[in-house]
Amino acid sequence: MSSNKWHLLVVEDDPDGQEVVSTILSHLHIAIDVAGTAEEAENYLFGARQPYDAVIIDLALPGKDGWQLLSEIREDGQFANVPCIAVTAYHTSKLREQALTYGFNAYFPKPIDATAFSRALEEIL
Repeated sequence: MSSNKWHLLVVEDDPDGQEVVSTILSHLHIAIDVAGTAEEAENYLFGARQPYDAVIIDLALPGKDGWQLLSEIREDGQFANVPCIAVTAYHTSKLREQALTYGFNAYFPKPIDATAFSRALEEIL
């Protein structure tokens, strides 16, 4: 996996969740920025206009949730086509279907399976 050129934004409010995703991406040599809220993610995306190859979004964020953040990303000219990956601790098959229909490119329940997650990133990126 030639991933050292990729740069991802991880939007996760839970420190343990941040650590898990960061560790997986670190092993894949993927550079990341971490935002703890949708508002912080908006600063990276729309304030600094950071270029990202993908955004990993927890659906259950405090304040604005992951669904609202995805909607804002899809409405922005620069980021509309950036792959967005949903992660959630509240997994159901219906929620998976809703996330993919709503516009997420992939969906992962927590705890994240590192192997499946890595393979999906390879396919998406």
